[in-house]
Amino acid sequence: MTPLNTSVLLIYTGGTIGMIENTATGALESFNFEQLQRHVPELQKFNFPIDTYQFDPPMDSSDMEPDMWRKLVRIIHENYDRYHGFVILHGTDTMAYTASALSFMLEGLDKPVILTGSQLPIGVLRTDGKENLMTSIEIAAAQDKDGKAVVPEVCIFFENHLMRGNRTTKMNAENFNAFRSFNYPVLAEAGIHIKYNHVHIHVNKSRQELMPHYLLDTNIAVLKLFPGIQENVIATILGTKGLKAVVLETYGSGNAPRKEWFIRRLCQASAQGIVIVNVTQCNAGMVEMERYETGYQLLQAGVVSGYDSTTESAVTKLMFLLGHGYTPDEVRDHMNRSIAGEITL
Repeated sequence: MTPLNTSVLLIYTGGTIGMIENTATGALESFNFEQLQRHVPELQKFNFPIDTYQFDPPMDSSDMEPDMWRKLVRIIHENYDRYHGFVILHGTDTMAYTASALSFMLEGLDKPVILTGSQLPIGVLRTDGKENLMTSIEIAAAQDKDGKAVVPEVCIFFENHLMRGNRTTKMNAENFNAFRSFNYPVLAEAGIHIKYNHVHIHVNKSRQELMPHYLLDTNIAVLKLFPGIQENVIATILGTKGLKAVVLETYGSGNAPRKEWFIRRLCQASAQGIVIVNVTQCNAGMVEMERYETGYQLLQAGVVSGYDSTTESAVTKLMFLLGHGYTPDEVRDHMNRSIAGEITL
């Protein structure tokens, strides 16, 4: 259902979807997004207004930083009462980080914020951008019979699937199905009709005021384990000046080497107030540190479980918690809770 008084704000940050090919060099270049109607004339078929906001200059998603997340939150907050939904066009490389960050920064959200993009520029004949864009707008505008948003949360839509933003990761650099939500069901599938998986969509029981957050602390490291990793590597990372948290990517269900020096280094870091969060390197599944002795040793070293969190979600959640001045123990406690549907307890 899409009432006539619906409106959507389309925010273009940059990325492949908004590029055209330079006929002289063959390189991809950003075009003025005001030309969007010319490249996607189908937009005129929507029976509601679609306004646009363009980052100037457009950003490659590899350059996306927390300041840009703050800018997006500010844009959404300032326009929140004017639109029924928001669509953010974003490069694919860091889209999952942005979606995860926004899910924490937009507290009380009860309108759709849909991130999408494409693997091929929108001006290319075989582009996936048009379908991703058109369906994202339709989802952002969708309301139930009571006029409430069907999907009032931060999502990524890509290749016919709507996924919770903080559950999604990029897993393919070449195919159109670039993203996957391994540990949480898709929220909708787009075929001839858009079929919503209502039972898995987060809905606020009562109307809430949007509470935007802008405080983030980026003193975080990601440490991926591999066979043969040396003590000096671990020591250097954990000894980084100003470091406040580490996302530790372990094996399987949260396992790590049982070497004495490794456990000792983790214990020392935890005692110094560095929060260490255990996430699995596997695409699917969750951390269960009580399952094997190797994982149990991490628990004793002060490492906290990331459950079935993606690395992108764990990183941005830590930025959010640290930015709000929580103590290390308080951060550890909040990592054991679901703030925006990012983990399964």
